[in-house]
Amino acid sequence: MQNVTLNNGVEMPILGFGVFQIDAEQTEKAVSDALAAGYRSLDTAAAYGNEEAVGAAIKNSGIPRDELFITTKLWVQDAGEDNTKRAFDASLRKLGLDYLDLYLIHQPFGDVYAEWRAMQELNKEGRARAIGVSNFAADQLLDLIINNEITPAVNQIETHPFRQNVKYQELLKSEGVQMESWGPFAEGKNNLFTNETLASIGEPHGKSVAQVVLRWMIQRSVVVIPKSVNLDRMAQNIDVFDFSLTDDDMTHIASLDTGKSQFFDHADPDMVRWLSARRVD
Repeated sequence: MQNVTLNNGVEMPILGFGVFQIDAEQTEKAVSDALAAGYRSLDTAAAYGNEEAVGAAIKNSGIPRDELFITTKLWVQDAGEDNTKRAFDASLRKLGLDYLDLYLIHQPFGDVYAEWRAMQELNKEGRARAIGVSNFAADQLLDLIINNEITPAVNQIETHPFRQNVKYQELLKSEGVQMESWGPFAEGKNNLFTNETLASIGEPHGKSVAQVVLRWMIQRSVVVIPKSVNLDRMAQNIDVFDFSLTDDDMTHIASLDTGKSQFFDHADPDMVRWLSARRVD
């Protein structure tokens, strides 16, 4: 497995396993299968409602803790320093862990400054080896960096062939922030899995569209966390380190960029209201 080095020296696998939209009842088996397939980085969140199932799979795997990289996220409702620390402790209990490898602010809303102060303390205590954010736009991220002591190690954002964030990645790199993709396959939107450009690139290598997309991310140094409940696809998704895309391949994929979200706009007032009002257990 290839790793990236975060801005505080922590090593993070460039390819992990995500559990967004996997029902809690399916999550333990899916994570167990993923670990058996060779994944060692797992990404969950309080808002996903499946931290306990992820924790059960970790416990039953028998894999030493120091061989795993575990990420979870703080939801909007837990604003404030004390609430952030309580939410962190709750996530640790559900996961059955003593520490996290990466703790993220899930959405750029609420009292993110108070949340970040608490997360900086958790980082200094060693309870969160690295801290970062998710879904932060450039202005929001820079504001947080400029006005705080610790620069986020990661920004997890929507990134896939139809929304490539090339310029934003340049800014992140200049600030020492690792870009991580959520939704790498755009949930199949725009007929991604039958896209002729991606299919034609994969054909000479004997690789699928999904494998081409993941390889494209890796060659861009983007951390990526594909999700699947299918064991064969899990194995296929991690089998992307035995081929490389050419410069021409990368250029052809670049032509697919629309520059637009395939899901929703975090700057949409209705979405801000919805995300801010959502409560999770």
